[in-house]
Amino acid sequence: MLSEDKIIALYCIVDDVLANMRHDEDPKVQVSDSEVITTAFVSALYFGGHLDNTRHFMKMKGYIPNMLGKSRFCRRLHRLADFLFDMFFKLGKDLKDMAGAATYRLDSFPVAVCDNIRISRSKILRGEVFRGRHAAMRRYFYGVRVQVMTWGGIPVEFCMVPGSEHDSQALGKLPFDVAPESCIYMDAGYTDYQSEEDLFNAELIYAKVGRKKNSKRKDEPYENFIKEQMRKKIETEFSLIKAKMLRCIHAVTQQGFLIKVALFVISFAFYQMA
Repeated sequence: MLSEDKIIALYCIVDDVLANMRHDEDPKVQVSDSEVITTAFVSALYFGGHLDNTRHFMKMKGYIPNMLGKSRFCRRLHRLADFLFDMFFKLGKDLKDMAGAATYRLDSFPVAVCDNIRISRSKILRGEVFRGRHAAMRRYFYGVRVQVMTWGGIPVEFCMVPGSEHDSQALGKLPFDVAPESCIYMDAGYTDYQSEEDLFNAELIYAKVGRKKNSKRKDEPYENFIKEQMRKKIETEFSLIKAKMLRCIHAVTQQGFLIKVALFVISFAFYQMA
């Protein structure tokens, strides 16, 4: 449910983060970067990523009376894309520093750019590298796979990879910038014994990966029980993020599509803090 208090809280948090990062902008602008970013967050959280509807809503309700036009708003948002990622990782770093040696959860979810029948006509993404398989649903998709690590239900690290990339390869893509002796729970899709050992030997981080029936490294019953409980929590957290997404994310360029996918994760992290 759309809440005025949440929108105001989101703006305050975004503005504080920008201030802490000493973000400079032209004092002559009529719409600040904080307002542009907040509008983008509201779009992902309440309007399924539809930026134009969100622009009209924010102007009509008086949150941003001098709202930019559709084209100017999109250009501003694209210019702020790298800064959005910086904001997210700054927030994630602060949370991880506060948590210390803690328990994290890692999983992925697919985001399709189109239905399978329209793959040959896709102009946003091209190539077999984006064709992946969603094992849980036993179906193929064409798009990207989003790897997200959470702490207490709040995303603190994430990355986007082509749909064909296996989950186990994410162990070399995410920074895992967490305190020593932290535990990261993952499902069996992340099985990579060498990466688990490297993570422990180099960073003293415990990779708690679910084991398959034919695994060479069997878990004790109590370990298997804990991992199963953690897996249920992961599925609950991810369902909250995916619930914000529409079945089809509207975009006309590859960069625009990736920005919108990232916005769903980044805005959810800020929403959990608001």
